[in-house]
Amino acid sequence: MEGVNAADPLKNIRVVLCETAHPGNIGAAARAMKTMGLGRLVLVAPRRYPDQQADWLAVGAVDILRRVQVCASLDEALAGSAYTVACTARTRDIAAPMVTAREAAARVIAVARTQLATLVFGNETFGLTAGQVGKCQLLATIPADPRYSSLNVAAAVQVLAYELRAAFCDDAGREEPRELASFEELEFFYEHLERTMIETGFLNPAHNKKLIPKLRRLFGRTQLDKEEVSILRGMLKSLVQPKKRKQ
Repeated sequence: MEGVNAADPLKNIRVVLCETAHPGNIGAAARAMKTMGLGRLVLVAPRRYPDQQADWLAVGAVDILRRVQVCASLDEALAGSAYTVACTARTRDIAAPMVTAREAAARVIAVARTQLATLVFGNETFGLTAGQVGKCQLLATIPADPRYSSLNVAAAVQVLAYELRAAFCDDAGREEPRELASFEELEFFYEHLERTMIETGFLNPAHNKKLIPKLRRLFGRTQLDKEEVSILRGMLKSLVQPKKRKQ
């Protein structure tokens, strides 16, 4: 993955398309991104790619397609990301909080000034799975007409890309952000948390399958930074390996 561009937050934002069925949507998404200054496109298990139809629909954004990273899993696509946003039209029972595309864009830009951030879009037919949404810290929705809220995935990318550019233009003078924990650091923390709760008897994974998703939602709302994750993991370690006090 590329590093962070300190001069342009838009260059620090990835757009991830999951299991895209039609290659034309990949090309159209690349074109939508380029018009707003975005350039990092990642594909997770696309059905057909590379494909000439993607090149045709990209028009002048073929350069973005030539830099595309193709991943086998969403975890691979999110590696190194400090903030992940799932773009969806559906509400979820247990998931991260949902905000409008405009508010999500402002939050993403605030992080992208110093760290990598990611927008995740689902398949054209079934959208994002519950597991994919669970990897994200925020849900973004486009406030479309509820009588017909279905947007083509490339059109959804265009709307979010526009909101990101608008947020970038309004972002001057904001306070310096914290250094958020990366996707990998958060996943290690969640694994550590689950393991510790099982070891201490707080969690029986056979009987309470909703606890971990709820805790992911809780910690996702706080946007944990690196130091906070380190503190929490130290606390978890002390629960199973308590230090003896000096007499």
